[in-house]
Amino acid sequence: MFQSILIANRGEIALRIIWACRELGIKTVAVYSEADRDSLHVSFADEAICIGPPPAADSYLSIPAVISAAEIMGVDAIHPGYGFLAENAEFADICETCGLAFIGPSTEAIRNMGDKAMARKTMGAAGLPLILGSEGAVTDEKEAGVFADKIGYPVLLKAAAGGGGKGMRVVSAPDELSKAFRTASAEAEAAFGSRDIYVEKYIACPHHIEVQLLGDKHGNLIHLGERECSVQRKYQKLIEETPSPALSEELRERIWSDAIKGAQAIDYNSAGTMEFLVDEDGAHYFMEMNTRIQVEHPVTEQVTLIDLIKQQICVAFGKNLPFGQEDIRFRGHSIECRVNAEHPETLTPSPGQITAFNVPKGPGVRVDTAAHEAAFISPYYDSMIAKVIVHAFNREEALVRMRRALGMFVIQGIDTSLPLLQRIVDHPGFAAGNYNTHLLDDLLPAPQSKAVERASS
Repeated sequence: MFQSILIANRGEIALRIIWACRELGIKTVAVYSEADRDSLHVSFADEAICIGPPPAADSYLSIPAVISAAEIMGVDAIHPGYGFLAENAEFADICETCGLAFIGPSTEAIRNMGDKAMARKTMGAAGLPLILGSEGAVTDEKEAGVFADKIGYPVLLKAAAGGGGKGMRVVSAPDELSKAFRTASAEAEAAFGSRDIYVEKYIACPHHIEVQLLGDKHGNLIHLGERECSVQRKYQKLIEETPSPALSEELRERIWSDAIKGAQAIDYNSAGTMEFLVDEDGAHYFMEMNTRIQVEHPVTEQVTLIDLIKQQICVAFGKNLPFGQEDIRFRGHSIECRVNAEHPETLTPSPGQITAFNVPKGPGVRVDTAAHEAAFISPYYDSMIAKVIVHAFNREEALVRMRRALGMFVIQGIDTSLPLLQRIVDHPGFAAGNYNTHLLDDLLPAPQSKAVERASS
């Protein structure tokens, strides 16, 4: 097994990786920016090294800084967590060149699935159902307009080189396309270094369903069920749960099967997710693949009792998966809420000092966080403070447990999304399991609702 791992990330996911490494007997090295000098992941790692000033571009996103730290500390491997460099094929290549194991899938898988047009082509060839869209990136807004006229409005413009809401615009009519194309292209270039855009048919009111996959380097590949991820704003998920209350058993089995088929087509050998949209008629379509661990992985861990981070590390080392598909059992229901440092209605960031902090506890409640009383929430990074995860025998009990947990979570000194999360879990549609990506339209002020509508795919 690896002797030492450098964690190229921060916050709760860095701590989560430290937990797994401790159980595996692996030494950990934390990297940190000057803004994170006093962070918990720095305190709990065996060793730590500063890699730059606060801006992510000069620290956590700096490949030379991360690689230099790994070489100075003499580690065997690098775990990228999620975000930052987790889906950067160049970074994975450089790790390999430097003799460092990259804890993730092959560089080829990262590169092919990171290019959305290439991912569509690859998954289409594998037999997965695709949303009607351009075969590749369109060359300019004129070509985009011709294709949009062909498939009919509304259409979705998407950055070919990335996701997370950057470079994405819904276009409802021809007169909106030119401005939307220029904006999406500029955002795509700023976020991913590429202005390439592709066009696809926009699906109204879909469900966002993802399937957790786990593969090793010996050809073993399994799924660990699906997650419902339809509570979103600005393309960012707020609440996830498993199993999805929206799927019939027949549809669930079809989506699982397609997820395995798609992953097999690229010889996938790590933790990852295959993402699908399900329309109002129950048809499902491949959307993208995330070649990394997901923020919402804990809900799958709760219902399967499998530590995904530990398995991710073990298969990166070359070990066989210790179980097959026939060994996987799903137990009960799990829900996760992301608690962010932001105003609960305007959703504007709220960095600052936490003056009081008390996490909920009790049966079936798990909180993943790197925050604490007196912690400073930096304006430089993602606003997520914590993830509240509950597990129970069924969805009804899980909802009761989540309401209790959110009501007993105390965070003072900054604004948080806790009031919004409480309103969501109390919403009749969510409580009944009858919701889609437009749920927040009922809960946010009108201007924000329009933004959410644009983000609903």
